[in-house]
Amino acid sequence: MFPAPCARARFLTGSFVALATVGLLHACEHQEIAAADLVAIEPLAVPDDDPPASVAPAPEEPAPCPDGMVLVDGMYCPQPKQVCKQWMDPPWSGYATYRCAEYVSPATCDSPAREHKRFCIDREEYVRPGDTLPIANQSWTSASRVCEKQSKRLCLESEWNFACEGEEMRPYPYGFSRDASICNIDQPHLGKPESGLTDLRAPVSAYPKCLSPFGVHDMSGNVEEWATLDHGQRPERSVMKGAWWLPGRNHCRAETLGHGEIYGGPQVGVRCCEDAH
Repeated sequence: MFPAPCARARFLTGSFVALATVGLLHACEHQEIAAADLVAIEPLAVPDDDPPASVAPAPEEPAPCPDGMVLVDGMYCPQPKQVCKQWMDPPWSGYATYRCAEYVSPATCDSPAREHKRFCIDREEYVRPGDTLPIANQSWTSASRVCEKQSKRLCLESEWNFACEGEEMRPYPYGFSRDASICNIDQPHLGKPESGLTDLRAPVSAYPKCLSPFGVHDMSGNVEEWATLDHGQRPERSVMKGAWWLPGRNHCRAETLGHGEIYGGPQVGVRCCEDAH
């Protein structure tokens, strides 16, 4: 029979444990205990009075562009080489070198170096709240105010070009071949001088495939859009981009100059830019 201290050391499993105190060791020092019956005593886990502090989630970075705008980020070619393979109209027509049916693909960059650009641009042409058609009859001056009221600005021409053509330098926002079914262009019934221009603006939902490589909508046709020349000075800093619904150039590099900042035709609308966050 083991001494009482040793008896108290027996567990329900039938195994003995190594005795932790000197008194118990002395009481059992003469007992023959099989090595197989001894198990090591594991230190008891002491509960932590203070639970581990929760790890705060990393703060989310702000979106680079607000809702309704698209981030344009990439390398821009200031001077692309875009060669027309086939013109749509005969040489004797008034549109002989206006409408290119197909450009050579790919385009090449004739600039010594490309420029990095990063900015935000409106996905759609500006539509007043409650309207369905993009705003028109806008001058460069009034278009600037429309953008300023939204804490935006008119795009620089280089920004507008890049948002339209992308790094591929597409002549048309959707590619290298002209397609009047994709964008609101090449409308035949434009009206007569005595009756004024026929309003053929389309809702921004009408041509869903008229998208640039960055996903910007209606940059060819529909309404022409004001931009600011990169190095322009008063009164020659305004330029209209994208053309409108007429059978015109309607390509990304097309520009209309010379109207001045106070001209506001029924075919001219607004698209805004802002710096990316």
